[in-house]
Amino acid sequence: MDRTPAAARIDRRWLAEAVRRIEADYNRSADTHLIRLPLPRCPGVTLYLKDESSHPTGSLKHRLARSLFLYALCNEWIGPDTVVIEASSGSTAVSEAYFARMLGLRFIAVVPAQTAAPKLDAIRFHGGEIHAVDDPRTVYDAAHRLARETGGHYMDQFTYAERATDWRGNNNIAQSIFAQMAHEEHPVPAWVVCGAGTGGTSATIGRFIRYQRHTTRLCVADPVASVFHRHFADPAVIALPDGCASRVEGIGRPRLEPSFIPSIVDRMIAVEDAASLGAMRALSEALGRSVGGSTGTNLQACATIATEMAAAGEQGSIVTLLCDGGDRYACTYYDDAWCAGHGIAWQPAAAAMRAFLDPRG
Repeated sequence: MDRTPAAARIDRRWLAEAVRRIEADYNRSADTHLIRLPLPRCPGVTLYLKDESSHPTGSLKHRLARSLFLYALCNEWIGPDTVVIEASSGSTAVSEAYFARMLGLRFIAVVPAQTAAPKLDAIRFHGGEIHAVDDPRTVYDAAHRLARETGGHYMDQFTYAERATDWRGNNNIAQSIFAQMAHEEHPVPAWVVCGAGTGGTSATIGRFIRYQRHTTRLCVADPVASVFHRHFADPAVIALPDGCASRVEGIGRPRLEPSFIPSIVDRMIAVEDAASLGAMRALSEALGRSVGGSTGTNLQACATIATEMAAAGEQGSIVTLLCDGGDRYACTYYDDAWCAGHGIAWQPAAAAMRAFLDPRG
């Protein structure tokens, strides 16, 4: 089953202790850093990176996993003997495995077979089990089936991401960004740029911007081989044709997910995989540490917006997300042989981004 029957109520003492453990873990964690990157080639425009790689499980998905667990607990969908199941390309499963182990629960991650090996190792490190599927489009059905077979709960990040987080505030990522920007030269960003995997982060940020009555606009950076930007342009498009898939893990989807809310997005920019990985490599050199592929996607969109702002004589700040570190992709995105084998010529994009980020202008 996917839900706890009403007749099988969860012990409120266990629920209270589970919530306490998750909240205590949050209180032990500092906020993530905001890294300032001046852009000499775009006078008056400053780029900021919200570094989500510093979470205990190393990615932006730590926030989502915490919210999903609290949402499921407070709905009494999870009890002391519940098997927790998630469909994930890796990072959400890593974070959910962390919280499942904290609560003493069995966790099974349904992942595409091509998921980077270090992500799978991280899931196992936190006590999670792996159920791999060859076709990424079947992760949903496989997760539902496992939930039925185990009597467990399918977390379903793709449905609940947009509602599990309180978009009005309560220490969400949008509130954190605007609080950290308060003393900067341009405290209200002209743009916030993020990717979409579930759509939960873009929904939280977009709603918060409107709730706080900010003039900030929201841009979603999306892999070319993703349905989100196509649906944004044409609402009739809800799925990709067979064989169309992005190599950038964590963002972009082959089908329209319930948590993606296009009405609160102001602009979408489609980014080629080679451009994402080239930007990833260039930014890693500029920071002196490696970042993941989705951060490269975000950076490409930021470069487009910053260049347009400079050309129009506009000044302001752009905030984007450093989603995770690059160590999880050492055997894929940072492996030249792997990139060549998948036909990803990242070098021209890396050279262009190096020039864009050059502090000498």
